[in-house]
Amino acid sequence: MTFHRMWAELLPIGRSPVSGGYHRFAWTGADTDCRAWFRQQAEERGLAYETDRNGNQWAWLGDPAAGDAVVTGSHLDSVPDGGAFDGPLGVVSAFAALDELRARGVRFARPLGIVNFGDEEGARFGLACVGSRLTAGALTAAQAHRLTDADGVTLPRAMEAAGHDPDALGPDPERLARIGAFVELHVEQGRALDLSGDRVGIASAIWPHGRWRFDFRGEANHAGTTRLDDRRDPMPPYAETVLAARREARLAGAVATFGKIAVEPNGVNAIPSLVRGWLDSRAADQESLDTVVAGIEKAARDHAAAHGVDLDIVRESFSPVVEFDHVLRDELARILGARTGVPVPVLGTGAGHDAGILSGRVPTAMLFVRNPTGVSHSPAEFAAEDDCLAGVAALADVLEGLART
Repeated sequence: MTFHRMWAELLPIGRSPVSGGYHRFAWTGADTDCRAWFRQQAEERGLAYETDRNGNQWAWLGDPAAGDAVVTGSHLDSVPDGGAFDGPLGVVSAFAALDELRARGVRFARPLGIVNFGDEEGARFGLACVGSRLTAGALTAAQAHRLTDADGVTLPRAMEAAGHDPDALGPDPERLARIGAFVELHVEQGRALDLSGDRVGIASAIWPHGRWRFDFRGEANHAGTTRLDDRRDPMPPYAETVLAARREARLAGAVATFGKIAVEPNGVNAIPSLVRGWLDSRAADQESLDTVVAGIEKAARDHAAAHGVDLDIVRESFSPVVEFDHVLRDELARILGARTGVPVPVLGTGAGHDAGILSGRVPTAMLFVRNPTGVSHSPAEFAAEDDCLAGVAALADVLEGLART
């Protein structure tokens, strides 16, 4: 089956020989190789290929200008040392589903598109879903031009070095107006399907979530000669805030994670002058998320004051709850239920996706493929081959039901 060939071709790109994890960051060499792979898949199938003004890649069967197109796909970039399935499974499955539909002899009444959205993970420039945000107008060109990576390279400079014109960045309402439905297949980032014994599920909603930066500013000094009582050390209040985040999230049935930290001057024998930590928090509803973040902020300020440390808190990004289009969601459930004869589970997710960004502009839906461990954003991320193929079959059934003559 074509799924195996495509997966084998994509698997080595950007993979660490040490950890087995992936480093496919936006507008780097690995990203360029992934983009070349996507274009090759489109051309091998005789699909019309194009790159839009924001660097997203599209492959079309039929004329997209006809409108009411059915689009599927995901992304190919990764988090640092990420897993093989998050994003790529949706893109590979899209091409494999098209192959399956052609083998069935399906004729389409609506254009069919496959997309690879750029910089979904935000690993390089710190903002998730850059490609889809720009397309949907949720990120302005001016804001995009100010994004920089850890080396001070701006997004426009990185895009230009990779051969894309950064001056073209911006909203793309004409393209979105051509899309009648967008369905994204993704590996489940959790164990709900494994616990229920189902191979494939349908997404109901994406939890509200955001990222906050906490800057604890103290005073650098000698680690061996400065009395504990004389220190303005930003590390203890940061550490206490990490523990507070865990407590607040547990009380609210939410999640909160400090997963990234920067320390200055970052010396073993130096008391830090700055500890900067990034909080990621998500909850099932807005009220719960607000409660968690407010509790973490209060704890951080209290601990900073107790240690004589200054604190700045900046919300860097936020996405409200996303309820996927109910009509489209119900249609997916009807199509898949008719095929299997049993109800398909519908579940929420705490992970953000391009489908969530687009949901305010076009009808969107998501399919999840079982993840037996629930591990994601890690080299240990995994989905069994049979489950992946079940996902391809489900996506093919959905596309046939939505787009055929």
